[in-house]
Amino acid sequence: MSLFLENANPLIFEKANKREFSADEMNDAIYDEVDAREVYDLIRGIKDPEHPLTLEELNVVEEDKVVVDNKRNLITIHFTPTIDHCSMATLIGLTIVVKLLRCLPSRFKIDVRITEGRHATEEAINKQLNDKERVSAALENPNLLQVINQCLIGSL
Repeated sequence: MSLFLENANPLIFEKANKREFSADEMNDAIYDEVDAREVYDLIRGIKDPEHPLTLEELNVVEEDKVVVDNKRNLITIHFTPTIDHCSMATLIGLTIVVKLLRCLPSRFKIDVRITEGRHATEEAINKQLNDKERVSAALENPNLLQVINQCLIGSL
């Protein structure tokens, strides 16, 4: 049995530098709002389901496509699959959702979307990723949850 990769030779991008923290950011006594870099740092190390590379290395996630609105408790992330017909796009989006649900305060609504115009079925995938009931149902599938957890191993 041979393994078929949809994108056998993806472009690999350079990783961002580690974030430098100020003294105030290191002080737990000071209230510090969640920012885009913090959210990006949570998701950049997620492993791609097909390659031994991270979403950052494949340029699937980028810091400038993470928006945090602390006043509205909303985090919006646009991710870009490496190819416009990627069958793993839903799984990648779901993995991002799971990572953020596990790591961020529950006050946040997580809105994960495919970058506009970057996938053949982006509208259907976006609808699926932002439907709480569909996400909950997906996470009840032990096989799917195992794949998600494999993508999250070592992601921070």
